[in-house]
Amino acid sequence: MSENSWVSASLPYLTPRRGMQRDAWGAEAAAQGRRGTQRIVHAGEASAPAFVAELLGIQEGETVVVRRRLILLDEQPNELTDTYYPVGIARGTALARTAKIRGGAVTLLAELGYVGVLANEDVTAAMPDEEEREVLRTAPHEPVLRLTRLTVDRDDRPIQVDRMVMPALRQRLRYQIRIG
Repeated sequence: MSENSWVSASLPYLTPRRGMQRDAWGAEAAAQGRRGTQRIVHAGEASAPAFVAELLGIQEGETVVVRRRLILLDEQPNELTDTYYPVGIARGTALARTAKIRGGAVTLLAELGYVGVLANEDVTAAMPDEEEREVLRTAPHEPVLRLTRLTVDRDDRPIQVDRMVMPALRQRLRYQIRIG
């Protein structure tokens, strides 16, 4: 891994922020002496792709709210993230709009009464499609990591599905698992 690689843990992105704290991405990047920003490329209602429908427990093509963001590290593309929400949770909220959300989406979900207590993540490696390769500025034969995360609340209800696509050669995913 090069000095430009990014090391990331999932926990900060699952925890609501307090008061006037920055969003998790900006705070994590700043803690490492870097600049983390994001562009919200799209937000609104869409038809659920098959993998999202399965995770949310709905029918493929059913309406969901999706936010597509380009995550930048020091002004360079670092990740492309699509976050999907059940329409009953997100319709008519800031999650369905392209404006940034103070404290991030997880904080807004908590304010709406939806707090994640369990997240399941699945990571695979693959070659990017043409759009991903262009947006993330990967080399022609450079693979990407695809991380899919399902977050559920205390009643085991799905509240959010994330699909992140990251240049594999610029990433290290770090997990800490506490048992007992």
